[in-house]
Amino acid sequence: MLKPGDPAPEFALKDADGKTWRLSEMKGQKIVLYFYPADDTPGCTRESCDFRDARTDFDNAGYTILGVSPQGADSKAKFIDKYSLNFPLLIDDELAATRAYSAYKELGEYEGIPLHVKRSTFVIDEDGMIVDALYGVTAKGHVESLKEQIGV
Repeated sequence: MLKPGDPAPEFALKDADGKTWRLSEMKGQKIVLYFYPADDTPGCTRESCDFRDARTDFDNAGYTILGVSPQGADSKAKFIDKYSLNFPLLIDDELAATRAYSAYKELGEYEGIPLHVKRSTFVIDEDGMIVDALYGVTAKGHVESLKEQIGV
């Protein structure tokens, strides 16, 4: 598991529009990178909508929010449209980033969707270092707690 002071593992993940997001190209930016099990499931929807609603606060504090789960571009686009999500959702269909961030865990299934992601959030500084590594967070109240923790 990652801990504060560790270098954040590199990732290169596409969003629903096909744009590739690379950590190495985001140097100089503070990032909130959150891993969630599946698009449009109850807990993941709550967490994503909480990030949506708090986006201005994170923007004002200089943070870029990125969500990550294994579902593909169509699923991401529908999830974004359905809930008016205002930040990128990245596709980790091979679970490479999920494993690199130690957020992989077999969680069974939800309505036929296999779940392999332990809900986790990482705060990454401008130099690509882990500031906070939060594993196994709960969807309800997580964003408010994170805001307090990092002073947003």
